[in-house]
Amino acid sequence: MATAKIVWNRGLQFVGISGSNHAIVADTSPDVGGFNAGPSPVELVLIAVGGCSGMDVVSILKKKRVDFDDFEIEVDAEKAPEHPKYLKTIRLIYKIWGQNISEEAFKQAITLSLDKYCTVSNTLKGRAEISYEYHINPKA
Repeated sequence: MATAKIVWNRGLQFVGISGSNHAIVADTSPDVGGFNAGPSPVELVLIAVGGCSGMDVVSILKKKRVDFDDFEIEVDAEKAPEHPKYLKTIRLIYKIWGQNISEEAFKQAITLSLDKYCTVSNTLKGRAEISYEYHINPKA
């Protein structure tokens, strides 16, 4: 079971403490009562889906013995304009750098992550439309 405790600090700022005892500040901009001292809850969702999928992709590529020099994921989302607000779309842009990276292996790692292994993307799938694109770049 995954657990977390969320503790109010001040204004609209909260500290989230994970079950593994790691802390992260969630905040918002001063114009709505925050202090801009950490990512917003929506930004944390994007970080969570990107981090979850990224861990899967790296793990799968390592098992396939695909060597790479660098890897990153950019995530963006579109909110529903009316209440109840939710994330309508989430787009992940996977970027990998290295020589002789198999496009097939990279794409398969991404789809396995998003469709099977990533708990966060599978949780969001029922409401948000999740899409992705990928770019393979030569060694930097």
